[in-house]
Amino acid sequence: MNKAQFIAALAPHFNDSKKEAAHAVDIVFDTIIRNLSKGEDVMINDFGKFKKVDRKARMGRNPFTGETIKIKASKKARFLPAKALKEVIAGDRKLAPAPKPEPKVVAKPAAKKAAPKKAAKKVVKKTAKKVAKKSPAKKKPAAKKVVKKAKKK
Repeated sequence: MNKAQFIAALAPHFNDSKKEAAHAVDIVFDTIIRNLSKGEDVMINDFGKFKKVDRKARMGRNPFTGETIKIKASKKARFLPAKALKEVIAGDRKLAPAPKPEPKVVAKPAAKKAAPKKAAKKVVKKTAKKVAKKSPAKKKPAAKKVVKKAKKK
C-alpha cells in the first residue's frame, strides 16, 4: 500500500474527503519526523516505536573491488514493532474488526419559498421565445441519381 492508497482507505472516515484524509496523514507523518529529528522517540501503543539511532563509523568492503573502505558515522530512523503487532502478523492474535466509518448525514434542503407568479411567467415566456426562434432541423437535399447512357455499338 502506498501513500495514495492509504489516503483512499482513510477517506470514508473523513466524509469521503481525500483532501482531509491527506491532510491528516501529512500531519501524522510530519509529527513523527519532527520528533525523530529532535532525538525523541515516538511510541504508538500496539503498533510500535520509532526511534533515532546513531551508527558509529566502521570499516566496510567494496563488493566490486574487495577493497576495504571506511564508512562514516550516521544517524538513522529505526522502527521497532510492538508485541501486539508482532502477534497479529504471526497469526497468534486475531485483529479486531475494522472501525466502520460513520454514516453520512444528509442535511434536508430548506423549504423553498414559492417564486412570485410574475417572475415564473417571465421565465416561461423567455423559454417559449427561444424555442420558437430555433428553426426546425433542415433535411439534406436528396442525392442526385446518376443515369448512365448506354453506348451504341
